[in-house]
Amino acid sequence: MGFDLRQVVAGILTLTMFVMLGQMIKRDHFDSPQEKLPGGAQDSQVIERDGLVKLSTSSKGPWIEDIEELKPCWSTVFDQNEIEQSRGYVIFSLTNGPEYHVSQIADAMVVARYLSATLVLPDIRGSKPGDERTFEDIYDVEKFIKSLEGVVKVAKGLPDQISIRDLAAVKVPNRVTEDYIVENVEPVFKSKGNIRLATYFPTANMRKTAQKSSSDSVACLGMFGTLELQPEVNEVIDSMVERLRTLSRKSNGHFIAVDLRVEVLENKNCHGSGSGAKSCYDAQEIALFLRKVGFDADTTIYLTQSRWDNSLSVLKDIFPRTYTKENIMPKDKKGKFLASEGSEFEKVIDFYICSRSDVFVPAISGLFYANVAGKRIASGKPQILVPAEIPGTSAQVTNYLSPYVAKKNHLVYSCFC
Repeated sequence: MGFDLRQVVAGILTLTMFVMLGQMIKRDHFDSPQEKLPGGAQDSQVIERDGLVKLSTSSKGPWIEDIEELKPCWSTVFDQNEIEQSRGYVIFSLTNGPEYHVSQIADAMVVARYLSATLVLPDIRGSKPGDERTFEDIYDVEKFIKSLEGVVKVAKGLPDQISIRDLAAVKVPNRVTEDYIVENVEPVFKSKGNIRLATYFPTANMRKTAQKSSSDSVACLGMFGTLELQPEVNEVIDSMVERLRTLSRKSNGHFIAVDLRVEVLENKNCHGSGSGAKSCYDAQEIALFLRKVGFDADTTIYLTQSRWDNSLSVLKDIFPRTYTKENIMPKDKKGKFLASEGSEFEKVIDFYICSRSDVFVPAISGLFYANVAGKRIASGKPQILVPAEIPGTSAQVTNYLSPYVAKKNHLVYSCFC
């Protein structure tokens, strides 16, 4: 039985990325409430006065209203001469779920444009063996290619005449800089002519930086202007969101999405930071947090947990309207979208429901939280509450607004205005 060298190279890169991802998760944690906001009623008034959020007056509970969608600030005019003559190909895969896909797309675009290379449409690889999909299984291919017109050349496949031996494996850090490309990528590309790219993540935060680069517009476009779901996936998510709103009649159709996955909590040290900051919260802690900031027992909650777990019962005891995907997905879609626990389809569903909910609560720190926050901020949904252990019986909900919103320090604020 022969081996496909292309799969071997891809497998090695994927394994390496999983190892680095595990190391990154272990040292990631939420900002502490003290660092985030000093606390107290005055802080809430400052946040509302500055126009960051506005508490709803038409709904029962501490719901925060949507604001106007932000407008892209990145340049839409690119030098066409830089992409006229393709000098080779950049191949890459999307891995680990949509929270990673947006960053992987952005880095691949920055590298391909700098090298004047053609970007090959990526495949999608899940975390489990055999969980491989084509780009069009999840995303809209034609809209993706159209969004890159005049920026980067795109090919749907690698030409037959290019051998696997022409592909050099190259790793780049997320938010790759031009200096890094010059020193570490360009020499390999010039030598081999074609490269297979893999992004690794030294950190999971998405804070904006003061450093400016000529590639910023390309990165912004890659993260926020290229990926749209294909129609069937979009329809499933629409139906699930509509179902959640129907179940939320007592709260004016509003619901909370909580990123809480039992398997992650079991493998993560929630008190791992030397500063005492927590990196995750369990079902009981989330239930107490939500009650103390003012949400009542009629509140509808969506959990990203794949299947119901007995450890979640404490949350359901306090908030009976708590659901997972299996409760609200149309029956005729479960065979395809819930066939394999933890599949790429499930990750996509979670990412986009959390991006569209009326409140998002990340019980787990990491890139899912960071990139859902970016998508929400851009679309005018700043209702992101970072949980904490609250002393006493109640607290102002705006005291726990994500620092990405309260401090406007998310990368998205560099791309939108």
